[in-house]
Amino acid sequence: MKKAVVLILLLLGLAIIAKSLLPARNPTAFDVVGFSRLPVLVNGRVKPLDTVARSSLLVICGATYNDSSKSSLILTPDKRELNPNEWLLDVLFRPGQADTYQVIAIDNPDLLTLLNLRREEGLADRRFSFFQVEKSLAEIDRQARLTEPVEPQVRSAFQKAVVQLQSNIILYERLKESLISSDSQDFLAALFAFQNSLGASVEAVRAKQAGQSFDADAARKLIENGQRFDQMARVGYLLAMPPVKGEADTNGWRNAGTALLETFQTGQVNPHAMAYAGLGHSWAGGNATDFNTILRLYRDELVKSFPLALAKCTAEARFNAMKPFNTAMTLYVLAFFVAVFSWLKWPAELGRVAFWLILAAWLIATAGIVTRMWLEGRPPVTNLYSSALFVGFIAVGFCLGLEYFYRNAIGSVAAGGIGFATLLIAYYLSLGGDTLEMMRAVLDSNFWLATHVVTVVAGYGATFLAGFLALIYIVRGVFTKSLDQPTADALARMVYGIVCFATLFSLIGTVLGGIWADQSWGRFWGWDPKENGALIIVIWNAVILHARWGGLVKQRGLMSLAVFGNIVTAWSWFGVNLLGVGLHSYGFVESTFLWLILFVLSQVAFIALANLPLARWRSFRLP
Repeated sequence: MKKAVVLILLLLGLAIIAKSLLPARNPTAFDVVGFSRLPVLVNGRVKPLDTVARSSLLVICGATYNDSSKSSLILTPDKRELNPNEWLLDVLFRPGQADTYQVIAIDNPDLLTLLNLRREEGLADRRFSFFQVEKSLAEIDRQARLTEPVEPQVRSAFQKAVVQLQSNIILYERLKESLISSDSQDFLAALFAFQNSLGASVEAVRAKQAGQSFDADAARKLIENGQRFDQMARVGYLLAMPPVKGEADTNGWRNAGTALLETFQTGQVNPHAMAYAGLGHSWAGGNATDFNTILRLYRDELVKSFPLALAKCTAEARFNAMKPFNTAMTLYVLAFFVAVFSWLKWPAELGRVAFWLILAAWLIATAGIVTRMWLEGRPPVTNLYSSALFVGFIAVGFCLGLEYFYRNAIGSVAAGGIGFATLLIAYYLSLGGDTLEMMRAVLDSNFWLATHVVTVVAGYGATFLAGFLALIYIVRGVFTKSLDQPTADALARMVYGIVCFATLFSLIGTVLGGIWADQSWGRFWGWDPKENGALIIVIWNAVILHARWGGLVKQRGLMSLAVFGNIVTAWSWFGVNLLGVGLHSYGFVESTFLWLILFVLSQVAFIALANLPLARWRSFRLP
């Protein structure tokens, strides 16, 4: 029985990993996967269309969209499911069809009333189509203009919803104008006609300007095409036309409209724009053979001049499909419960299984972090999302070391809990869109990102780990009889050692941050909220160590102080951003306020439990 359970758990872990490694498949005869790997420049970064599709849907649909959940997939009016790349293809090449898909999130009741919409008319009671809101675009713009003078921090829920809806609609409309003109029935045929008549049309316009007789129809068509291309150039979202000089020309990317306007100087339609027009013609016409052929030929041409961009885009699209952090999160949860159960039965066998599951999850998460570093060309921590990943990486790495030496499943329980929690935080932070964003100017320093930021975040991870180990001590001592003296002593040694590491790294990281601030802003220290938060972590960890060294606290007091360290670190990590002031407020996420308050209250409750009279603890001899 014991061997069978162990084997089943290991096979389950392998199945979870194997599922994530399965390659993406085309849902139809069209090579959608190949299309999703084409490179475009958006928001200063070359990325695959797959990332554009996923991040755009996250923004437009809000948190209701999750392409791994059957209940929230995009549905066509005939109830056919679409993946993100199929949706993007329809937006780009069949905009009239895409307008009927219910993807625009609207959940504010006052806004729904203003737009004459009912919840039951939307998908999942809060997602509506562009067709449903199109009639109210003028009113949405009017309400957004009325909101503009109001500071974002004091806007009402209705005002915030209006501004967000207008932003989502603008993004959707810009996507539609990215590669073809949305008002053209057959853009490929229009480009061929434009190319063939370009010479005669130019002559007609010149003759008109010179006051000579001219072909009025040819001149009119030329002007119409110019206006259409100008609209695409002004509105288009995707910079899909690669630079002429090759990969070294990072500023040479432009959108299709700009590339088509160049035709008036070159006399030749841009071949990249023509290729996308051909893809659009084949997609709209349902011709998979032509679509796949054009796509293959176009990729073959791109490989000659942009091999690195294509390689990175292919890897990023594969990375998106694998979802390594979701896989790691699942393994962390499985390992957590196996480790907890090992305290009740078969400690040696189940403890080893939990350790191997944690190690597998940590290696997968590590591979994900390394991949992100390669794609971005940056150190591991560049924004709030990546900081959550790295905090988990550091904490779980320590837990693996603790479990290797102590072999009591405490390290595995801590690793499973912290690993899952940090990846869950990262998941919700990712709902804002692309997480591989470009650096702000003041942060554009790989040296300081690799020293100050990594060191400080390592201090975050260590402080959280000490607090989580203290939570295990409190829960086992108050609610179970499993906290015997050897286990309590082991936990105390673990917390002490981790706090020592956290103090060292927090101090070094804070000093390095002052040096960076001196280089960036001309002052070493300015009592900025983020600087204060970092200093408080250093001071609090020093308080813990001095209280222990001076005999002011024993084991339970040490654990109470370590738990309060969770509050201090959470405030420095997220809380200071909620103030919306200071030079370091780079990661403002309003929705974190409620969760931060609940987290603080939960930690205060655990501290209260730790200070119950010994008679209320299950292990009465604990100091």
